[in-house]
Amino acid sequence: LASQRERLVAAVAPLAARTGAETTLVFDGAGITGVPTHSVRGVRVLFSDPGVLADDLIRSLVGAEPAGRPLVVVTSDRAVVESVRRAGAHPVPSSVLLHRLARI
Repeated sequence: LASQRERLVAAVAPLAARTGAETTLVFDGAGITGVPTHSVRGVRVLFSDPGVLADDLIRSLVGAEPAGRPLVVVTSDRAVVESVRRAGAHPVPSSVLLHRLARI
């Protein structure tokens, strides 16, 4: 699982660099004994606290953003899609990100 997270971070980095978009990847923190220290420029990596779902951390991050700020959330989780949409974010299916990454 750790290597899959690292691959995703590495894959997203060129897209973040090219677009200049602030990019945050959120992972479930369950089972994480230590937060990885490896970072990639332009990509912030967050882990949810033990007992907190990454989905809830995503909702919290979206809710903390100023109203009207353009915000894209990549997820295929229907409940997250609906809640972030209600909060003013633009949900995008994970498949769209994967397709975009394949073209880089």
